[in-house]
This record gives sequence, structure tokens and C-alpha cells, in this order.
Amino acid sequence: MKYKTFFNAYKLLSVAIVLVFGSCSEDFTNRPPEDAISLDAYYSSNEQVVSATNGMYSRTWFQMYNKFFWALEVGSGNMYSGSPDVSGLRTFSLNGSDPELENGWSSLWANVAQSNAIINFLESRVGAGVDKTVVQNTIGEAYFMRATAYFDLVRIWGPVPIIENNLDYSANPNINTNPEADIYKLIIKDYLTAIDKLAEKNRGANYGNNGHVSKGSAQAFLAKVYLYQKDYPKAKAMAETVINSGEFKLLGGDQLPTKSFGDLFTYKNNNNEESIFALQWKGDGNYGSGNNCNTQFGISSSTVSTSNASYGGVFGPSQEVMTLYSSGDLRRRETVMIPGVAYPEMKTTKGNGFTVPAEDNAQNSGGGIKKYCIGVKSDNTGPTDAWAMMDNNSYVMRYAELLLIHAEAVLAGGASTADAGALRSFNAVRNRAGLASKTAITFDDIFKERRLELCFEGDYWFDLGRIDKSKAIAIMSAQNRGDRNGARYYTPVYSTDHAANDFLMDYPDNDVAKNPKLLEAPVPYTFK
Repeated sequence: MKYKTFFNAYKLLSVAIVLVFGSCSEDFTNRPPEDAISLDAYYSSNEQVVSATNGMYSRTWFQMYNKFFWALEVGSGNMYSGSPDVSGLRTFSLNGSDPELENGWSSLWANVAQSNAIINFLESRVGAGVDKTVVQNTIGEAYFMRATAYFDLVRIWGPVPIIENNLDYSANPNINTNPEADIYKLIIKDYLTAIDKLAEKNRGANYGNNGHVSKGSAQAFLAKVYLYQKDYPKAKAMAETVINSGEFKLLGGDQLPTKSFGDLFTYKNNNNEESIFALQWKGDGNYGSGNNCNTQFGISSSTVSTSNASYGGVFGPSQEVMTLYSSGDLRRRETVMIPGVAYPEMKTTKGNGFTVPAEDNAQNSGGGIKKYCIGVKSDNTGPTDAWAMMDNNSYVMRYAELLLIHAEAVLAGGASTADAGALRSFNAVRNRAGLASKTAITFDDIFKERRLELCFEGDYWFDLGRIDKSKAIAIMSAQNRGDRNGARYYTPVYSTDHAANDFLMDYPDNDVAKNPKLLEAPVPYTFK
């Protein structure tokens, strides 16, 4: 498979328009590589238009979620890895020459490029028999994807170029970055457009209908963006719109008491009622179509393995996470593997049932990561492809996070709150985990609950990046960032100078060489 850089993305689009991934069905089963270019993409049916975004739910995200996304979890202190290709952030030594950093960057720009193609050209390439509401919903999906890609770009790299139509830059590959404030303006604008165009959805027990995002998905992400901007009234209002819609529900909450937190991470519960946006992995014979987490996280000890590959455990839990959860927290068993804990439902290379051995295990951590680790192929796991990748979804946002966003928005930067609505949202997440309700909450309560709930889902790095930097540095410098054979400590650096700021990544060296303007001061963007 060929991996595009940011520059490849707009050069390719100067030659042709990317609109289709080769599938005319409503599922995610037939998707050529993200580089596929079509000069003849023409849509004569509703089904063909619906399928136009299928590849944008997996392949365009693969190089982000294969390793780089989890390398950010290493940086946050949630994960540990000694593997040289993913451990740079453990010591805050990652730089622009890192191949996985470039993969993450390229993946996000691929999403921007694909989204731009649909936004700018889909309407002109549909037949008269296609329902206009179907076209607008598909365009709404593209706006959602572009906003989501830019939300990652700005949080990881800070100032980046705003590109709303790749063809505008086909003759000039040198593009200035734009200020973070302008990027957030684009993100908000895109989510609002997505909200206007996307259809409402009732997420019921027919999980097969839930793969594509909805109006509620865009509203939930916009609530999160408002929270990052500390626009608490808008974050609260948008979160309450989602809550009051009833579209999403907690598995194991009052509305779905027969389900549980653990059910969230099983193959059979892909696209469940709690899923706001999840990546739709589907092995199709091409590298990069499946979910690699079972291999990346699986324990491969001297006696038994939970991986379908000949290796496993590129990432392990940090020493801090091994002791993060209280014994009464039901999330503990489903998040981190502790020696001696049994998983009778998990198949291994030795057969059914797995008890975590008391060995060094994943990356000498002494345990393993349970989330997204579903074991050796069985009736419960779904299929696996030639690279041992599987079809279980990866969450980008769950309803539990939206509830914690709501609680934080009500707190609105205050010292504490006993607001009934905030407590209802916050305690719903805690109660599902088997923990007692609180009668008042602080930011630190919410911050900790977010880590417990979303551990190994990629949010802790971003949470540390959005709080007061002196507080974040104190947290991170106190973390044991070693393995169980030796404690190690490192302190991140923060400066308003991008080049001396460990909370923002370096731009990839290859792209800087092609576009030196990446290192120049950001230029305000002129919105149309």
C-alpha cells in the first residue's frame, strides 16, 4: 500500500477527483486503498451515494490508528512501550524524522483530502434519480470527517494549513499554516454544517444500521470542541441537546441494564447504542483494512498468547495504570490485564479461557491491555485477515464521554458543583462502573473519571494538553514511565515556541523540506 503525505494528497487531487472507494453496497466490505483515484465516479442510485464515504470510516484512518495514536497514549503515561518505533513520546524525544509521526500526519491529511473531494464535487456527479437528502447527508458526513481530522491536527501539531479545496493549491505546493484560532473556527463551522445536513438517527438494537455518523454524532463532537474552547454555555447546551435526544445510551446504564462496560469492546457489539463515532474495520484482503489492536495489545508470553500473529504486546500498560483502578471498579478487568485475573470468554493459542500469567508480559509491564484485545479468532471475535487484524470497531467517541463533557461544561471552570444535571451525568458513568455516586464534583474529579473511563482510548494525552501546563507537567514528571523492572521519570518541556514544546509535535521533516512555510509564522485565514 502506498502512504500519501500531505503533499501527495493535494497533488493527486490536482489530477483527478477522489469520490469513490469502489463499493456500491451499504456495508464496509469493499474498499480499495485510500490512494484510489477515479475519473469516472458517477452515482446513479442512493445506494452508490451512501457508499461514497465507506472508506473514510477505516482505511483513511489506518496509519493514524495503527501505531501513532497509541504512541500518544505512551506519551500520556497510560501505556508503556520500549519498542523504538513507538516509544519516543515516553521520553519526550519524538521528532520530525519519526516514521510513525509522519504516518499519523499523512493519515489525517488523507481524511481532509477525501472529505474535500466529496464536499466540493459530489453534487455535480450524481444522477437525476438520486434523492437530494441522501446527497446532503453524504456531504454532511464529509464535513464531519474533515472537522474531526482537523480537530486531531490542531491538537497534535497546533498551527497547520487550512485547505477547503485541494485543487486551489495544485499549482503551488508551498502553503502557510494558519493560527489555531482559525482552525477551530473551521472545525466549528464544519460541525455546524454537518449538523444541518446529517440525518437524525435512532440507535436501537439493530446495530448494523449504526455505522455511519448522524446529526447527534456531530452535535456531540461540537460539544467537545466548545469545551476545549472553554465556551461552557455552548458546550452545555450542545451536550444537553444530545442527551435529551435519547439517541445514545450507556451499555449497563439504567436504560440498558442487561449490558455492561465490558460489552462495549466485543465484536458482537460493534455500533452499539453508546457508540457516537467508531471506525468500521473490515478485513478485505488489503493491508490496512482491519483493526490491529488485538496484536498490538495482546499478551504473548513464553507459554500462551492472545494474539493471532506470531508476536503480540507492542504496547503494554504503564506501571501507574496497573494500580490506577480500585478493586471495586468494574472497568478495571475490562481495561487492564492484571496477573491472576481470569478471562474464561477469551480464546488463546492453548484453547478457551485465559488467566493472565505472572510474567513480564507485554513490554515487561507485568500485565497487559485488555481494551480491544479480544483474543485468538473464535466465534466471539469475528474474522481475522492475513495480517492478524480483526473487525472489532475502534471508538473515537462514546456516550460516556459526552456525559462527562456535560458535567464539565456545567462546572464551567468553577471550584465545584452540586448541580443536579451535572451530577446525573457524572454519576451515570460512575454507577455503571459499580462506584458510588458523589454529591458534589470538582474538575479533578471529572479529570480523573475521564482517565478511568477512557483509558487506552486516546484522550488522556489531549486532556493533559488542554489543562494548565504547570499542572500537566507536574502530573507527567511524577509518572513512573518505566517498566516493572525499573522506574524511570522524564519531564516534558513547555514553551510558546513550537520548537521547544513537548505538548505539540514537530512537523514531519519530509514535509518541511517540501514546504518550508510550515516553519514560518501562521498567517490568518480568509474564510469565504
